This record gives sequence, structure tokens and C-alpha cells, in this order.
Amino acid sequence: MLFRPEGRFPWMHEYAQVPTTLLLDDRLRVYFSCRPKRAADGSCLSHTGFVDLDRGDPRQILAVSPRPVIELGELGSFDQFGVMAGSVLPVGDEIWLYYCGWTRSVAVPYNWAIGLAVSRDGGRHFARIGKGPIIGPSASEPYLQACPIVRRLEGGRWHMWYLSGTAWLDTGRSRESIYVVMHATSRDGIDWERDGKPVLPARVDFECQTSASVFEHQGRHHMLFSYRHGLDFRNATRGYRIGHACSDDLRVWQRTDDEAGIEPAISGWDSEMVCYPHVVDLDGRTLLIYCGNEFGREGFGWAELLP
Repeated sequence: MLFRPEGRFPWMHEYAQVPTTLLLDDRLRVYFSCRPKRAADGSCLSHTGFVDLDRGDPRQILAVSPRPVIELGELGSFDQFGVMAGSVLPVGDEIWLYYCGWTRSVAVPYNWAIGLAVSRDGGRHFARIGKGPIIGPSASEPYLQACPIVRRLEGGRWHMWYLSGTAWLDTGRSRESIYVVMHATSRDGIDWERDGKPVLPARVDFECQTSASVFEHQGRHHMLFSYRHGLDFRNATRGYRIGHACSDDLRVWQRTDDEAGIEPAISGWDSEMVCYPHVVDLDGRTLLIYCGNEFGREGFGWAELLP
């Protein structure tokens, strides 16, 4: 375990979900999504904060953001009830934050869309580029878009892997969303081209996929991602696991989950599920930062790729 929210601030009462990193001169900054206490009616909010870890020894905490890095959206906006960080990238003198915005619904519990905000103070505070999302529902992607994982490659081409909803299922007790990883490209990081086609084949019933962390290793592109059963998934048997895929061109992926290299532990904070993987190259070390039980309710931890 690297970081626990532990009620540090009223807005950071619990959860440290979907960790993503920004490498600074002397530290590794990890952005994550946390929540205050639930309201009396059971509803919740989601904020984005960060923790600074020592670059030489990530187990050492240097600082924790005293307030959210971006305010929640205004009344009626796509991010009124939640801002969940997806990717943080240096772009010139700015830091760009791609995030998932949450709003509440009546027929289903929530809706998600993808927004973009920019920081000009080194990633401590962000301002939206506009009031609306940069990726939302379309004719071929009618439901949810979230968890944007963005890479900017040499030559200026941008790539995004994100989850997109394919259906809502009514169990009689609840309504559950089904979503898979999709791919988009861009020339400027703002306007995106997408084809509405899943990137990965499904392996379990009504599979849900998210948080596709893409990195290079031994001359190939690799992806670690979360997947789970679509129904009855809030348990150790059918909850999130981390899968693996590889590719030569970032478009066609071969799924090989046995090579993910990580499973739930025998006991402790990640004994029931492992999820939201984020791979970072830290001075020659390949680290995996990820969440555990109850979708990261206790915080996030790390693993290291063996040579």
C-alpha cells in the first residue's frame, strides 16, 4: 500500500481510485479520485486530488493536496457530481488533465462523459477548457464514456483508450452499466476521431473493461486493464481483475490475461480485487500502481516489474 485517504480532509474521506501519475523533478505525483462521506440519501460526490511521493523512494509521502485540484461543475453540467482523473500530460508549459465527469440520472444511476482541463501552475490547480465534454454520447456510442487514458506519441499523433457503455441491464434490484475499452485518435488532443468498436474481446459474461494503461516493453506495446463480470460483481469471485494484451500497431490487440503478472493477494487490502492499473517508468523501474478491494476504497498500492 502506498497511500490511504484515511479521512485526511472532509472531501477526501475515503477512496483513492484510478491513480495516474505526473513525473516531476524530485517527486512522483499521483492524482486520484476520492469521496467525502455519503449524503443521508446514500448519494456521493467524487473529487480529484494528488499525493506527492519521493522519486527515489515512492513509499515516502512528501505532500498531499489540501483541496481538490478542480472544482465540481456547475448546475446541470456533465461533471456536477464528480471529477475523476484519467490522464495527466505535460503539453508545452501546461499540464493537461483528461477526466471523467459524473452526473446523476433518473432512469439509471449516473451518466459519464470525458472532459479536459488545463493547469498553468505545475498541476496544482486546473481550469476547464469549456463547460461541456470533449467526448460524449454519439450515434454508435450511446451511453457512457469515461476513464480516458491518453498518450502523445512522436510525430504529434495522440491516442486515447477509454471505456464506452454498450448497454444498461435491469436486474430488478439495480441497473448496471456494461462497458468496454475503445480507441480514439487526435491531431491536437481536443478533437477526437473514434469508430465505436471494442478494442478487446470479452472473456466473461457481460464483461466490463476499463483503465487501459498502455506502455512499451521489449519492443512491443503492452496494455494492462481492468475487467470484471457485469452482474453480481461486488464480491471476491466476480470482481475486478487485471488483464493483459499486446500489440505491434496500437490498433490490433492480442489478449493474454495470463501474462498480466498480478492476482489478488491471499489477504489484506487487495485480496478480493485488483483494478485500475497504471504503469509508470520511474528512472528505469517499471512500476504498477493499482487499487484493491471495494474499487479502491482503502487507497492504492504498487507492484514492480521484475527484470
